[in-house]
Amino acid sequence: MNEQERQSVLTLCLMAAFADGDKHERERAEIRRIAASLAGDGDTGLAARYQDVLLGRVDLAEAVRGLDSVGSKQLAYEMAVCVCDADGLQSAAERAFLERLREALGLAAEAAREHSERAEAIAALPLAGAADSTVADRSDAVLDKQILDAAILNGALELLPETLASMAIIPLQMRLVYRIGKAHGHELDSGHVKDFLATAGVGLTSQYLEQAGRKLFGGLLGAIGGGLLGGLGRQAVSSGMSFTSTYALGHVAKRYYAGGRRLSTQMLREAFDDMRGQATRLRSQYLPQMQEQARSLDVAKILQTVRGA
Repeated sequence: MNEQERQSVLTLCLMAAFADGDKHERERAEIRRIAASLAGDGDTGLAARYQDVLLGRVDLAEAVRGLDSVGSKQLAYEMAVCVCDADGLQSAAERAFLERLREALGLAAEAAREHSERAEAIAALPLAGAADSTVADRSDAVLDKQILDAAILNGALELLPETLASMAIIPLQMRLVYRIGKAHGHELDSGHVKDFLATAGVGLTSQYLEQAGRKLFGGLLGAIGGGLLGGLGRQAVSSGMSFTSTYALGHVAKRYYAGGRRLSTQMLREAFDDMRGQATRLRSQYLPQMQEQARSLDVAKILQTVRGA
């Protein structure tokens, strides 16, 4: 995939992020930061393109013009679907945008519908998973193992080139927070869990955009054939985003719910940043386990995997 195609794909992802016009300013700021960061990495001009998208100065016809191959068009559509689903099920405005995008890309309706349905199924995963017991164990050893297992699984998903693999990371992070809250006697709904992630500094749409953007620039997204865990795979996980953020979220959630939810927004942010630093120092230690788990993951059964996690 050449530079023009990458820029077109990321532009369409930005358009998808704002398709429903309902992003909190906090999330808009995160998306702006990510656009600037990716622009710095790949010299794509995405920082300026962010403003163009936000102000409606770029249209679909212009955005898709840089996509020549069937593969790049399919990848652009798949990523746009996942961006729309990252913070929950698609709104009517997002569905309308995706249909216009499909038509602009000239993609078959049936294949597009199948991918959208798979993404929607992942986005709709219930907070309580098949592995949850009736009585939650709140011991440090059990919770620490749950946090580490979830971080390793999400790190493994980050290694996979398929767009739906990255899509699965957010529901698994939400499920981890739910389990930790339940272990401390708190019954949480998805709205509360999303607010907790946002307060800690983890945006849903922005997190997916950053994961996907770095995969895209690393050459992993849209890869064909082998080399899953070769140089490109290692490059994609070099930032350890998913392992780091999941590990930090889990430990901050443990502290927050054990303490009766009395941490202020500033304290939550500071705790998350501190734990993220600790997780960064640990990620190389657990990278072999992430790689091994990625080798055993059946991409065709991603939904089944996350349902049972």
